[in-house]
Amino acid sequence: MNHINLSTSGTDHTIWAKGLEFYNDELKLMGKKLLDISSKNTSIEAGKGVEHFQNQFIIQQKNISDLKHEVRNYRKSLGSDALEHGSHVTESFIKEGNELRERYEQLEQIMNTLRHEFNGYLSRWM
Repeated sequence: MNHINLSTSGTDHTIWAKGLEFYNDELKLMGKKLLDISSKNTSIEAGKGVEHFQNQFIIQQKNISDLKHEVRNYRKSLGSDALEHGSHVTESFIKEGNELRERYEQLEQIMNTLRHEFNGYLSRWM
């Protein structure tokens, strides 16, 4: 089993953890705005948007929670492996880190699309 210096694995996991917290907070704020819209606009059309965004917010909160859990486990495993091997980690952590990076970047794209879509909805109903 090959080992590499811990510094090669990078610190992306710290950035991801902070980013996930940001997106979680952003979903909470969007949820509050959605609640405000739903109380002021009782039309069927506005209601369809409310339901759509509520569902999207729930889905993305679950995705964020799952990814946060995986990043947290990755950080713990990475740290344990580095302690065990004198600041070196098993090469498999690079692959796992790359997979987590891809998932995080996908989540960023989804959140950016959702934010843009929601802002369009806000401009129409606020």
